Order: sequence, then C-alpha cells, then structure tokens
Amino acid sequence: MSMRVVVIGAVALGPKAASRCKRLAPDAAIVLVDQAERISYGGCGIPYYVSGEVDRLEELLATPYGTVRDAGFFRTHKGVIALTRTRATAIDRTAKTVTIENLSSGEISILPYDKLVLATGSSPNRIPVPGVELAGIRPVTTPEDAEAVRKDVEDGRVANAVVIGGGFIGLEMAVALGDMWGIPTSVVELTDHILPGFLSPTLARMAAKDLRDNGVKVYAPEKVTRFEGAGGRVTAVVTDKRTLPADLVVMAAGIRPNSELAESAGLALTEHGLIIVDEHMRTSDPDIYAGGDCVSVPNLVTGKPGWFPLGSMANRQGRVIGTNLAGGDAVFAGAVGAWGIKLFGQNCAGAGLTIETALREGFDAGNVHVEQIDRAHFYSEKNMIALEMVVDKPSRRVLGIQGMCADGGSLTARIDAVAPLLSRRVTTDDISTLEVLYSPPFAAAMDIVNVAGNVAENILEGRLKPMTQEEFEKLWEERDKNEVFFMDARVERDAAPLAEKYPGLWHSIPQDQIAGRLKEIPTDRPVVLICNTGLRSFEAQMVLAAAGRTNTRSVFGGLSGARRLGVEI
Repeated sequence: MSMRVVVIGAVALGPKAASRCKRLAPDAAIVLVDQAERISYGGCGIPYYVSGEVDRLEELLATPYGTVRDAGFFRTHKGVIALTRTRATAIDRTAKTVTIENLSSGEISILPYDKLVLATGSSPNRIPVPGVELAGIRPVTTPEDAEAVRKDVEDGRVANAVVIGGGFIGLEMAVALGDMWGIPTSVVELTDHILPGFLSPTLARMAAKDLRDNGVKVYAPEKVTRFEGAGGRVTAVVTDKRTLPADLVVMAAGIRPNSELAESAGLALTEHGLIIVDEHMRTSDPDIYAGGDCVSVPNLVTGKPGWFPLGSMANRQGRVIGTNLAGGDAVFAGAVGAWGIKLFGQNCAGAGLTIETALREGFDAGNVHVEQIDRAHFYSEKNMIALEMVVDKPSRRVLGIQGMCADGGSLTARIDAVAPLLSRRVTTDDISTLEVLYSPPFAAAMDIVNVAGNVAENILEGRLKPMTQEEFEKLWEERDKNEVFFMDARVERDAAPLAEKYPGLWHSIPQDQIAGRLKEIPTDRPVVLICNTGLRSFEAQMVLAAAGRTNTRSVFGGLSGARRLGVEI
C-alpha cells in the first residue's frame, strides 16, 4: 500500500513539501488541505500588487512559466490532490486521522495518514481597542485582502491611510500607498523605532527619514487607543498623542503562530505557542512534521530557540520535510534570519543580531557604523552604503550585520557575503580578510565589508575612539553651550563652506596638514573629528595620537551619516 501523506496548509511550505515528496516517492498518495480558495501564492509580493508594480494578482499565484497553481495544477502537474475551501478541525494521533470540514457544503470527513505535515502558518494580530471591528480596518496578508485594498484605492475611496505597525509588511504597504498612489499615509509604531529587532536605532532613524522625505509620516513610539468611524466605516485612528484621519487602516501589528491544531493534538509547543521540531523538522510525534511560520527553529547566532516567519525559510524547510517524508535524512540546522526591504529611495537589509538584541541576549556587544561608496571611487556610477556590524567584544565574534543603500543589489551582496558566516562564529579578523569580488563597476578594492571588520578591530584594540552620530548631533545642537572643538579633516575645498558658515565653531584642518598645524588644535577641551565617511577623521586621530593628543573622538559615518539622519549642519 502506498504511503498516505496529509499536508495541512497550502501557501508556501505545504506545496513545497508535497511536491518534493511526490518527486522522490511517486507512489505516495498526497493530499493538500487549505481553507482558502487560492493556494500556493507569493505572499511577500502582496504589497507590490497593491502598489501596482505587480499588475495582476494571478502573477503571485503563477509559476515562472505562467501557469496558475490551483487545485487543477497540483492534480495535473504534481500528482497531488488539493482540497481548497477545506478546514482541518482535529488530529487523532492514535487513529492517525485528520478531521476536515468542507467550508462550502459543511460536509465533515476523515482523512487517514501515515505521515502528516503541519504548514498552518501564522495570523495577523488584531489590537484589542474600541472600534477595531469597523470596516476599512484590515490586515493585508492574503490575496483577498490585497484585492479589497487595491479596489478601494482604484475606486478613489481612500483619501488618507494609516498603517499600524512599522515592520516589514507595514512599511511595504506604506510605500505602496504613498509612492504609487500618492495617498497621504502615516505609520504608527508602538516601540521606539521602526523595524524593531531588525535595525539599530541609528539605521531605523535613517530609514524613517527616507519615509518622511517621501511624504509618509512616522509616529514612534505611539500607541493606538481607539478607532473612530461613521456609517460603520473607519474615519480616524486615535493614539495616545494625536488623531489621524483614515479611510483605510492596514493592521500590521505583528503576527502569531497558528498552532491551535498542534496544541489540541498534544504536540510539544514553546511558551510562545510555536511548534517544537527537531533538525529533521519532526514534531514530538515522529509521524508529524511541521515548518514555516508556526514552528521554532534554532537561532544559529544565539544557540537558543528562534522564530523566523519568512517565506524563504518556509520554502527551504518544505524541501527538507519533503525529502524526509520520502525516506531521506535531510536536516535544517536553523537560521540567522537574513532579510531585506525596499523603501522609497533607500533599501534596508540585514542578518543576525542588532546591537539591541545582542545586548538583550546577554552579549557584551558593541557595533560599528561605516559609510563607503559601493564601487570604485573613480567609477562613474556609485552609491553610498551605510553598514553596521555587531560584535561580541571579548571574543571578537561577529553577531550581526545590517545596512542601507539606494542600490538594493549592492547592499544585499554585502549582507549575503556575511550572513552564511554568522553561524560559524567568525571574528572581526575573518571579516577583515574576507575575500569578496572586486571589479570597479561592482565594488572597491577594499570593500565596505572588509572596512567594517577593520574598524571593529581598531576600536577593540584601542586605536579608534569613536563617537556615534547621536552623540555628535547632541554636541552640535548644543554647540553654543559647550567648549567642543569641531575639526573637519577633509580637504579645504570640501570643508570651506562649513568653516565659512560657522566661523569659530567649524575648523578646517585637512588630515595631511595636521602635523604642521598642531598649535591650532586645543589640548584642554574635547576635539570632535569629522570627515565625509569617517576614514580621514580616523587617520587624523592617529596623527594626533602620535603627537600625544588623546582628547579626540572620530564620528562614525561622518557627514554622510549625518545627512542620512537629517542632522542640520
């Protein structure tokens, strides 16, 4: 008798596991169960359908060669039976059956299984405040959600939009509404900054500036207290600080795992409701596998249980599960959580821990911020990259990397170079000497990844005494109240405009002239060294240190970083 496999959930992991298993075990009888009509779609593309960058919704449900992945497709092309509009309501592990309900007819039936896969995914949180039931307040996580929002926008029913939550979905939707449709849009984030847990406060502030520069208002930290409406439809979002007009509210305040079936079946869960699986993606029942948004897998940086609700993760885990269903021995070791997001003029990406998460996890961590062009300085086309690297100080182990750049390809190339190494406990020495591609149209001879490692080493060994952008901003704002000496180490033609604008405050002393102009640099007060990116200010610090001057700090990221933050100089 052929092996019977039931897969509950047919968005990302489920179809991948089913198709992989069928390829390796053609005799297996596989049934996909999903309560939705549309299955096997690219959920991460939904904001781009709302924006109009993806013209037809069917493109998110189609193969690269244009065939829509519906029940007929899986039956004909994959040999898998897909039961849509069907909900799994119970698992009997003793009898090895799944109870299902046809949502169209109400018919209840039983599916026997030899192996079961839980690909139940996650659901968006709905904040419990008055008015949340009003029409016009919705998540945008399914094709149906996307259709409804885009229709409202196309029909001119949305004059103002508010996005609740500054994570990936929230920001992508804000860009979709603000950029492509020109709708006044606001983002309300409960925590101190957008992309919490993914960007440092500094980079998050730079990302927020990109949004604000393009018309999207960002309010953080701010708490929604209620929704107001008229005629049953939302008209305003009320926070603890303001009232925002809204015809559309996108609910993007995080997600929760759909693990109710697993819990009722007695499978082991974490305290946060995630299904516990081993490296083979097996649950506490060896005949039941699980993966995707509903499971916990190891965080390969911390070594602790982690949660990585990403479509790419679900697809890779689905392949592992499909292999093992067919008798294989595939392993999914865990993840470091590589991610990326497109904003307006800037793109953000990262992997591993931020400085905040590293400190919270108990590491004695620090981070470096470097700015450098993404290609050879003499190449005509180039962009500035901002890159941060998080390091455990005692061991010099690299814990994470995040960055920002107008060119998404340039940025993700750097993140992708480091992300696979984070699980291998690489150090700053390894990053300093990491071999990365060099060609003037693509990178500098000393790439910014190597520079980040070098800067971290210089700090750890006491050569570089840095100043954060926030520290510099505060000193500059209070320049009339303090005795700080601001010294610009750039060449005179670059420094002159600021020296002329702020006589007696901004001092132009190029790095190569320091030795002959030591008398101009005070010894009795702090000296803040700045250049365009931080390289020449570090070199200036070395020259001054050799002359016995230790009252200096070099600004991370220089004026390039200050411009990204919106510091007015």
